[in-house]
Amino acid sequence: MAMRIGIDLGGSKIELLALGDAGEVLLRRRRATPQGDYPGTLQAVGELVEAAERELARSGHVGVGTPGAESAVDGLIKNANSTCLNGKPLRDDLQALLQREIRLANDADCFALSEAIDGAGRAAQVVFGVILGTGVGGGIVVRRQLLQGVNRIAGEWGHNPLPLLDEEDLPPARCYCGRLGCVETWLSGPGLSGDHLRHNGETLAPEAICGRADAGDQACEQTLVRYERRLARALAVVVNILDPEAIVLGGGLSNIERWYDTVPRLWSAHIFSDRIDTRLLRNVHGDSSGVRGAAWLWNDQRGTR
Repeated sequence: MAMRIGIDLGGSKIELLALGDAGEVLLRRRRATPQGDYPGTLQAVGELVEAAERELARSGHVGVGTPGAESAVDGLIKNANSTCLNGKPLRDDLQALLQREIRLANDADCFALSEAIDGAGRAAQVVFGVILGTGVGGGIVVRRQLLQGVNRIAGEWGHNPLPLLDEEDLPPARCYCGRLGCVETWLSGPGLSGDHLRHNGETLAPEAICGRADAGDQACEQTLVRYERRLARALAVVVNILDPEAIVLGGGLSNIERWYDTVPRLWSAHIFSDRIDTRLLRNVHGDSSGVRGAAWLWNDQRGTR
């Protein structure tokens, strides 16, 4: 099999990773993302792939992880925070540029695939991968295959309403998507900071909130308690519907160690089972999960369109 090449189209950098037949890293390269420049972004990807194949003297199958998603209507990119991609036929343009089939998936899907194949969820049959960062995303992998769904939104839990609201959750915040009270408005990094501001009148980054809580600040501690109760309720709905063996957390907020103890203890009150074997796991590959998952889009030979 040809080597697998993953491309992670980030807002500030474009990263390439080449994997060998056994998943070993052959090459890693990155360059700055041409800001607001769609043709420049295509050119940067083409140059990275060409240079990698020349250096390794091998051709590769190319998978791309992108912010946003492909529209099921016309194949154009939508909802990308790298706004120059929106409304563009990214897959078709890359296929024309690189003269080969391109597999493309949302960056949260790529994270989930990476962690399911050779990361924290590698022993699980069903994995739900979660991004808790600037936004909240998710992806589903079943028996090492990414589940994208007929509408290409499988795992998109961040834009469902936070379940079982109580007084401390009111009033729900308006999400950028236009809805009220989306999971993302509570469980993203800005959501955590915003909740602390609403309750305490102080603007703090999540890292500062955690640091102060560890030092005994009760206001910051209560902010984290509210967050983990919300995270437990939101993930309980996922368990009730999907019943995964493993939920793997990624993104900046996945580095908060207390979640892995507190959240499974809290979610049991909301899961419709007398026994809960789902494991909540921290990711293995960290910031590399997205680009690794893009390469692992070629973990079989099936077409994706």
